[in-house]
Amino acid sequence: METESGVNDQRPFRIGELSAQSGLSRDALRYYERRGLMPRTRRTTGGFRLYPPEALDRIRFIKQAQLHGLTLGEIAELLGFQQRRGRERCRQVKSLLTRKLNDVDQRLQQLQEFRQTLRSYLSQCERALGLGTEEECPVARELSDDRS
Repeated sequence: METESGVNDQRPFRIGELSAQSGLSRDALRYYERRGLMPRTRRTTGGFRLYPPEALDRIRFIKQAQLHGLTLGEIAELLGFQQRRGRERCRQVKSLLTRKLNDVDQRLQQLQEFRQTLRSYLSQCERALGLGTEEECPVARELSDDRS
């Protein structure tokens, strides 16, 4: 945190200050701490949480990882790799990213299959509407009869 003089103020944040600086609610900060995304904080004698100045960097990392589609569980896993260095850390990150890519590929396949189903339904509707009759919509009928 920089003061008006431009000097870096290395004092700890209280939860309200960190909330204001990070854009996360106090409840979200507490939740992140329970999930292990944020380190356990020390407390004042009055019981207030005190977050170290680097907590803001940790929150930025978490937010950035979420923007890239990582879950909080995956982010916690990534944060757990911080104690490792070099090739070992890189292998751990690579393993996580490989799993994530496989998950994305699987969801893409499911979405492509769903897209084909929607195209088929759309064609059925267009054919039925082209007949000009007042019959029941074939898609609605099919969905009603499909009790699998």
